[in-house]
Amino acid sequence: MTAPNGLRTIPTGDRAWLMAALGDALSGGAPILPVADEGVDAEAIAALQHAELPEGTAVVVRTSGSSGVPKAVALSAGALRAGAEATHERLGGDGQWLVALPAHLISGLQMLVRSEVSGIPPRFFDAIGGFDPAALLDSAEGLDGKRRYVSLVPLQFSRLLDLAERDPAAADALRRFDAVLVGGQAVSLEMRRRAHELGVALKRSYGMTETAGGCVYDGVEIGDARVRIREGEVQLAGPSLALGYVGDAALTAERFVEDRDRDGSVRRWYRTGDAGELLGGMLTVTGRLDRVAISGGVNVSLDEVERVLREFSGWASAVAVSTPHPEWGERVSLVVETGKAEADVEGTEAAPPRATFDEVRAAIRDRLGVAATPVWATETDELPRLAGGKPDLRAIEQWLEQLRASFRETRAAAGEEQE
Repeated sequence: MTAPNGLRTIPTGDRAWLMAALGDALSGGAPILPVADEGVDAEAIAALQHAELPEGTAVVVRTSGSSGVPKAVALSAGALRAGAEATHERLGGDGQWLVALPAHLISGLQMLVRSEVSGIPPRFFDAIGGFDPAALLDSAEGLDGKRRYVSLVPLQFSRLLDLAERDPAAADALRRFDAVLVGGQAVSLEMRRRAHELGVALKRSYGMTETAGGCVYDGVEIGDARVRIREGEVQLAGPSLALGYVGDAALTAERFVEDRDRDGSVRRWYRTGDAGELLGGMLTVTGRLDRVAISGGVNVSLDEVERVLREFSGWASAVAVSTPHPEWGERVSLVVETGKAEADVEGTEAAPPRATFDEVRAAIRDRLGVAATPVWATETDELPRLAGGKPDLRAIEQWLEQLRASFRETRAAAGEEQE
């Protein structure tokens, strides 16, 4: 559907139409807004169709909104092409992409842009009923390009490693990828060790919708991207930066800033909101600047807590949250995903038992201090997740608030009964 401002809404389920519309947009045609087949926010889409688009907009991508309201990012054809070309240059050449991420998000869409730029058709993997690592590797057998690429989120990659460690044929299939990009969240040292031992060509990708996807691989910029740290914040520059946010000039001015280089030229930077450091020219992202609990007057990074958690069996996908506390102000609490029961596989070694809460709690206290020590952990079969695979922090916090409200009601009822 074409909007008054020329923005065409393209359902990602119609892949032929999506690829054709994307190719047209990258060549100077009408801008497009890829949308999922289900769960579309009709009111938000209608607002975008009537908003003023930044000049040069080729594609509008709505962010996943893991901890806030989703934003609509305007990207130029030049930015998208720059990101795609830099990726192929870093990976060693054009290749065929297995698309296993949602195409209405930049993580999936950028694989389609790379395919359009290279002229090599992608292959789509449909995760019907949830992600199945064996099905993905079966789908990969249909790739016929000289070089084979796939982009995943850490949860998907972890399940692939689980399968590859117990099935030599699966390990061989995973090794046939010339590169496995993993991004969207931090990749733990343990996950990197497992990939190395299996001989998997892991590439850690860092970027976001506002940078047209990954622009830093394994801690180093690709193409003409640039990284700097200002007051602890990671800031990015380069040709793949977005034009801004549709309908939000104030936020655009806040997040995209201009500075003069030493030669007097003006360079545009994107303020990521991520905390990080540069050591020897290599970027390490340590978490979100806004994911901080103030516990007893001490700033505690929830991302640092999660970094420790990932080292323990059964806690790799756990989420740290801040909860109110009458004495400390805030305390750290954990939500751990227990996972659905899986059928036993003959000849497969049992997964190691999940570390106890006391073990995890002690390790966090020893490394990060008393203020960071979690006060409790809540179990759930499955965490609510966004389309791109990230934990839905807002949904998790709302669920916890409902639990706390239920506990308060139970205690109040018990008190009334005692009176």
